[in-house]
Amino acid sequence: MKLQLYVQQVNNALEETSQEVLQSLPKILRNTRQLQDEAAALQQKMGLVHEEITRIESETGKSINAIEKLDNIKHQLEIAKQGLHESDNWAILVNDLEDMFDNKNIEQISRKFLGMQQSLKLLVNVGDYEERKMQLEGLKNRLEAIASPLIVQAFTSNNSEQSKVYVEIFSSIERLPQLMKYYHKCQKEALLKKWRIILEKDQDECVTYWMHSFYDLLISNWHTQNKWCNQVFTDQLASEVLIDIYIDVLTSIDPSFNDCIDAALKQVNDKLNLLLEVKQTMLQFCNSLNNLMKQTFQGKVDSNKTLLLLQAVFKPFVVYVGKYAAYEQAYLLKKLSTVNCMQEELSDTVQNLGLSVTSVMDIAREAKHRTASVTENCGYCGLLIALRAFFSGYADQYRLALRQIERNKKNVEDWSTFQLCLTLLQNTGDVLLKIKQFEKEITETVLTNLNRKYDNVEYKYLMLNTETRKEFDSLVKCVTEGTKLSLLDQVNNLFVSLCSDIHNTTYQIVLSPISSQLNIVQSAKTWQQFSSSSVHSSDLPDYSLSPQEYITEIGQYLMTLPQHLEPFFFRDNPSLTCALKAVDEEYNIADDTESALAQVFLKLVAKGTCQNFCDKILSICELSNPASRQLSHDIGYLNNVLQDLGLSLSDNLQQLSALLKLSADQYQSQSSGFSARYVASVRQMRNIPSN
Repeated sequence: MKLQLYVQQVNNALEETSQEVLQSLPKILRNTRQLQDEAAALQQKMGLVHEEITRIESETGKSINAIEKLDNIKHQLEIAKQGLHESDNWAILVNDLEDMFDNKNIEQISRKFLGMQQSLKLLVNVGDYEERKMQLEGLKNRLEAIASPLIVQAFTSNNSEQSKVYVEIFSSIERLPQLMKYYHKCQKEALLKKWRIILEKDQDECVTYWMHSFYDLLISNWHTQNKWCNQVFTDQLASEVLIDIYIDVLTSIDPSFNDCIDAALKQVNDKLNLLLEVKQTMLQFCNSLNNLMKQTFQGKVDSNKTLLLLQAVFKPFVVYVGKYAAYEQAYLLKKLSTVNCMQEELSDTVQNLGLSVTSVMDIAREAKHRTASVTENCGYCGLLIALRAFFSGYADQYRLALRQIERNKKNVEDWSTFQLCLTLLQNTGDVLLKIKQFEKEITETVLTNLNRKYDNVEYKYLMLNTETRKEFDSLVKCVTEGTKLSLLDQVNNLFVSLCSDIHNTTYQIVLSPISSQLNIVQSAKTWQQFSSSSVHSSDLPDYSLSPQEYITEIGQYLMTLPQHLEPFFFRDNPSLTCALKAVDEEYNIADDTESALAQVFLKLVAKGTCQNFCDKILSICELSNPASRQLSHDIGYLNNVLQDLGLSLSDNLQQLSALLKLSADQYQSQSSGFSARYVASVRQMRNIPSN
């Protein structure tokens, strides 16, 4: 029932609304027609007005142009009238100024200048405008000359009220930059005077104390002057004014920081430590000043101003970074003198050299860390120069030990000297290994940590001049681009050469007793006994021959050589391995077994023995057939010894042995295929006729 009731009410409402709309439609239509009629009438009236305007314009256009011309003439006449008035006013102002200059009334003079400036703006088209402008500038110069003593007095006494007056006056006459120069000069002279007072008052103190005191004074001065400037120079940024003053002061102090530091360096032994203290003092001041600037600029620091100020602070230190190589080299060589390994006993010298390697590398690493501390890595070029001199001095001690070994070298079997040589070679290899590792550390530093920064400014722009910065950039470029694989090439080459010399001496010590024994081969007496003895008839078989004493002693000597090599070669010995691989390519191609390097050394000794044996044989003048067979048998004995050692006879010696065995009547036919030189030499010593 409720739903039916609601539906009935809605239907009634719709019916009433429909009736109202139907009743209002005639009225809306009437209003619409009325609006259309009024719009048509208005359009007709606008057309009539447009025609009227067009007619009036055509009739009055010439009159309006004439009126415009007259108005322009009137305006020009008014300007001319005002110019004449201002010209008269200019002359009056100039005359009034002369009396004011006599009374030195600065405020009244400045007010007159305002009027003259206004007049000058209106006289810009006058013919003598430039002369009047120069006249006004001359009058301003006279005012500045009168006011300068008072200005200096106000700035020096920090009289803010009087200073404000001068700021207002100089602003009004467009001379505020000149007033700022007076403030700059007053502050500079005051600060420089306080620096001299510090030096006179604390003469007995060190240079870092003077620098600390002056830097503290500058920080205190910043606080007071920043506040004072903000009160007086309301249109100027006080911090920028102070930065310019501080840059000028830091680069103009007399005596300069460099003079004071130089004097201090002459009085101390540890010069690098003093330079470190100086740098830390400068850095501490920069931190304090940088914080002040950030507070003053509210976090928006002018990067150019900051850079100039930081450069002014570190400028005295640039000289010492440029000389860092000399300072570091002197320090390292002094430290090296405490690691003197030379002793009267050769064995003690070699032992001390081995024990010194760790200490020497520690000194080198300390130098690397010191370079980072003192120069913020900007002195790396100097460090490399110093390290080269340091390691060169250390290598000289190895050279002295080697010369001592060479002086003690004998032509007889001397295993103690041989082992000292191997120990020295091992020590040198240990140095070479550690230098290569140290070189990697330096390279890593160059690649990752060389371009240190101070508040987004690289230290190289603070501590290096143009020339040294080019060297620094070249070093970084070489390492980063891989064009220079080794920063210590000279040092590496030095120790590689040293390894080669020690190895050569070791080789000569081993070969010397063999050469001494082989000397009897070229002696005629050695072979005369075989010529006169019937025992050595050519009818006897080869096995009836016995090797001579000289070759048996050489064989015994070679057979004992591995046991003397065993303490060094037959165990893991990376230091000796590094030294040997730096000496000869054959050590590099050897396998990784413990005995491989020993085998290479034995191979070199065998090669030298065979070559020496060949040379001695070729120097024999005459050899009988029995002697020839004996010599061939001696070579065969050497071949057996070498085979027992896992080695082989050289090809040259094999050829000589074969030629010595050939019978005289078959020599010509069976010697084909052998070396022509050896064939001729053996024929000559055996007196075999040639066809």
